Amino acid sequence: MIAPQRLQPAGRERQRTKSDTRGVDRYDYRTLSPILYAKAVLHSKTFPKNSGSFIAPRVMSATDPDNALFRGGDPDFMTSLARGLHVIRAFAGVDRRLTIADVSRATGLTRAVVRRCLYTLRELGYAATDGRTYFLQPRILNLGYAYLSTAPVPIAAQPVLEEMSELLGEASSVAVLDDGAVVYVARAATKRIMSVTLGVGSRLPAYCTALGRVLLAHLSEEQVSAELPKVDFVQHTKYTVTSRKKLEEVLSTVRTEGYALNDQELEIGLRSIAVPVRNVVGAVVAAMNVSTQASRVSRRELLERCLPILLTAADKLSSQLPPPR
Repeated sequence: MIAPQRLQPAGRERQRTKSDTRGVDRYDYRTLSPILYAKAVLHSKTFPKNSGSFIAPRVMSATDPDNALFRGGDPDFMTSLARGLHVIRAFAGVDRRLTIADVSRATGLTRAVVRRCLYTLRELGYAATDGRTYFLQPRILNLGYAYLSTAPVPIAAQPVLEEMSELLGEASSVAVLDDGAVVYVARAATKRIMSVTLGVGSRLPAYCTALGRVLLAHLSEEQVSAELPKVDFVQHTKYTVTSRKKLEEVLSTVRTEGYALNDQELEIGLRSIAVPVRNVVGAVVAAMNVSTQASRVSRRELLERCLPILLTAADKLSSQLPPPR
């Protein structure tokens, strides 16, 4: 049995409180955490491409009111819980094993704070260590399953997606909007079509994906005006829209046509089309897409063969979604 790593005495740790969030003005969590997004800061340690880390949170400071780790003057806010959740999100990816130093760089927290979080996660069975690196355990799935097993969209979407994917022979997904990103809540994949691994819980930028544009297009004018100024446009490919003016034009077209078609803006070779999913009272609560390889499926085929089936599937899912309580 590996002995638990020694913790700093409480008094000594308290003296370091002001430095617990060292380097917060250079945050790059690489966790796809639910904060607004910008171009990733590169660290000395290269993370695998299959981590799905297309994006990273925007640069934030200790005084930024949107920074979830800083909530001065709020006696009900548990900073320790917020730090623990940030540490968990640092492991986003495939078979990611990280050292304490890796997590410290990814979260902006000191090694002492990271060590305590990882020790606690290990004691509770959510993480394990080989003596040098840490990795998550299956028990961590309980946290996400609590949402997936109770939210109406994921429950109703999975059989609809599986039926559509079998009919089209293409991957399909349902996603919701979460602070500048789309989060996959259901997915049916017949084959792997991206260089990164996508699944339930994966996050992608909203501004350059079909799913995201559908969801952004159906926000209120006030919400759109609040969201777009915060986006730092990253050119993932030569086709990526990188200006707010152009994106606003695209969103207007999406609202008019009722669908969004994305042609290799996130990754070369990936083409997708998405439509809104509404609840029974007509409010847009999610987006549904079909994703294909550009070498196999043309834009015309997406529109003529896939879009009608996608619209039918979205309507089927919409009829099963209750109104908000």
